This record gives sequence, C-alpha cells and structure tokens, in this order.
Amino acid sequence: MRIKALSDHTGAEVRGIDLSCPVAPDTQATLAQAFLTHGVLVVRDQSLTPLQMLAAVRIFGSVFPQHNTRFAIPDCPEIHYISNQDRFADGRRYIPGEGWHTDHSNDPHPPKATVLHAVTLPSGGGDTQFANMAVAYAALPISIRERITNLMAIHVYQSSHSARQLMDLSNTSKERVPNAVIHPLVRTHPETGRQSIYINPIRIEGLLGLDHREALPLLDELLAHATRDEFQYRHEWQGGDLVIWDNRCLLHKANGDYDMAQTRYLYRVMLRGDRPPRNG
Repeated sequence: MRIKALSDHTGAEVRGIDLSCPVAPDTQATLAQAFLTHGVLVVRDQSLTPLQMLAAVRIFGSVFPQHNTRFAIPDCPEIHYISNQDRFADGRRYIPGEGWHTDHSNDPHPPKATVLHAVTLPSGGGDTQFANMAVAYAALPISIRERITNLMAIHVYQSSHSARQLMDLSNTSKERVPNAVIHPLVRTHPETGRQSIYINPIRIEGLLGLDHREALPLLDELLAHATRDEFQYRHEWQGGDLVIWDNRCLLHKANGDYDMAQTRYLYRVMLRGDRPPRNG
C-alpha cells in the first residue's frame, strides 16, 4: 500500500490495496491515521458491491443511518446511491451535493465521515471540492476568532436561507429527523484537537442570541473566507475511486458541470460521529 499527499493540507491518494478483501490490523491502523492527517482519502481502483463497501468502511467506524431513506439501495439499505437521474416533483433535475455543506449537521451526533464509491461517471466534470475548515480557522484574524468562539448555530433539515433545495424527506424519515439542533460555530476535533469553523449554509437557520441582520452577514463572511482557493482540494473522479472525508473539519460540494445525458452514479455511506462539544 502506498499513500501520497494530494495537496499541502488536504487529501491523500491510496494505491496498492483491495478493499474487497480483509484488511490486516496494521494496515487498518495506517489508513485510520492517514484519514486523520489528510482529511480526505482517495482509494484508487476499487470495484465493490454495496455489501463489500459496507464491510470495507468499518475500518473507519460504524454506520450512521442516513436521514432520507428514499435513496437507500433495497438489498443493502445502509448504502444509499447518489445519481443525477432523480428529479423533484415538479420535474426539475436533482443534483445531490450542490453547494458548500457538511453532511447531516442537523443531527445531534452528525456523521464523522462520508464515503462515496464511483460506479458510473460522466466523461468529464462532476468534481467534488473540499474546503479545510481547520486551516481556514487558523487563518482567521484573531478578532474574528474571538467573536465566534462561543457562538452557537441552529441547524435544521432545510434552512430558509439556503439557495439549494433538498429533496423532501419520506414520511418514515420525517418521524426520526430532529426539527432543530444546536452546535458550536467553532468545533474542536475529538481526535486531533484542532479547531475548525463549523458552518453549513444549507442547514443553519440562525445563531443563538444574534439577529439575522447580524448573523447572516457573519455566516456569509465566514463562508467566503473558508472556501478560498488556498484552503481547497478539488477531487477529479476516476472510475473505481472510493473517497472518504472528515465531516468534522471539512466542507464539500459537488459540481453539476457535466453532460446530464450521461449518468453519474455513486454509492454513499456515512459513519457515526460524536456530539460537537460546546466551547468554554
């Protein structure tokens, strides 16, 4: 197995391993540490069934039950699919993952990681961008860090301020998805101890104790800062890629800049995380 960094701060490529086979304990430990170090792991040249993917990701943790069950694969419901072939009720095409976000932050214990496995890809485009929120936090002016250190954000399934529309929850999902949760705006990573900006434009409805006239410009300012090019790693997908990333310290977004007559189809699974601790 070979691991090579893909940027100065985010992303590493893994070659020379077949995740359809059992992975030795020392190799599992190496992969787990590489995940913490790089935030994104790109494991090349995999060909996994949903059940094989489910077994492989247990190297990194236990499975988190995804919120919208309409995308579950029938014979392996812990694995969901991502596809450009789904449409909203009004006929508009649904592009999963558009817009900067971190997955399922509206859960009391948001998933620590998301894993995607490329099954079918368009001939070009469809990159996934990642923004390192720990590096972005470290680059904030001290005055801004002091301002946001104890602020708490209200996360909901679909923020009324979001430009992106999510697919409606199924009736079954509505019964188990929280109406709102509170998380700190600055999150301390439970394993590395690093602090990150923890925002989600798709999920955050507001900040406790602040009027929207103050909260929304602050959130916009943080997003503009955190997604600057120098904090990003942009992943160009290859067939067989399995990509796992750390939701606790990264934002990501998918790009719908490809020929929609071509299919983009990936398997997705998430891993259980902890409740983000309050600061102070």
